[in-house]
Amino acid sequence: MGQLAERREPFGDPVMLALWEGESNMRIKQALLGGGITLSALTLMTAAYLGTSAPVVAQDSKQPAAATSAAGKTYAVDTLHSSIVFKIKHMNAAYFYGTLNDFSGSFTFGETFGTTVSVKADSVDSRNDKRDEHIRNPDFFSAKEFPEMKFVASGIKSSGTDAWKGSGELTFRGVTKPVEIEVKKTGVGPARGGGEVAGFETSFTFKRSDFGSKGLIGPLSDDVTIIVSLEGINK
Repeated sequence: MGQLAERREPFGDPVMLALWEGESNMRIKQALLGGGITLSALTLMTAAYLGTSAPVVAQDSKQPAAATSAAGKTYAVDTLHSSIVFKIKHMNAAYFYGTLNDFSGSFTFGETFGTTVSVKADSVDSRNDKRDEHIRNPDFFSAKEFPEMKFVASGIKSSGTDAWKGSGELTFRGVTKPVEIEVKKTGVGPARGGGEVAGFETSFTFKRSDFGSKGLIGPLSDDVTIIVSLEGINK
């Protein structure tokens, strides 16, 4: 111990002196850690005294995966496997359902949901030709004057697993108004021709009189519900 004390002054640190005297690596670690020095600092200090290069410290292999793009995946609507349905109440007794058969669009799943769907107003199908012609006239769709209906939503925030909730915009008879929607992803799978298919469903209700459609309000309800079930392809 006397010899150790005599050699302490040139180094100014009993730990470095212990290293010089050949003390065990464990004793050095214990002394340094007790003084609040990290093992990384120990490695560099030891290398400096011995004239060697410090070893490269391996990076943790468990790095977090890259975040999914907020933009997500965009799907082109496959109209052969999609449906747009409307319902309206007749004589305050029962709901009547019809379809809109000619449409196109796309939708995006990601951290947010978005969709754009365009519908040809004259594609209404109520399973009765005479009634279809009445729906196309100014009492209801005014399809010649306003040939396109449109629904657009973007940045709809997630409300749970495979679900989104927010506001979109409906354009009907040339009038655009906000509507509240809840979207549910209905599934995903491989496409036959390659790529991926996915689907969603949503519905919303609006007052047709807000858009200028006032024909037969009373026998027919003012409230109309649109049900949208779309399948799309991402290639």
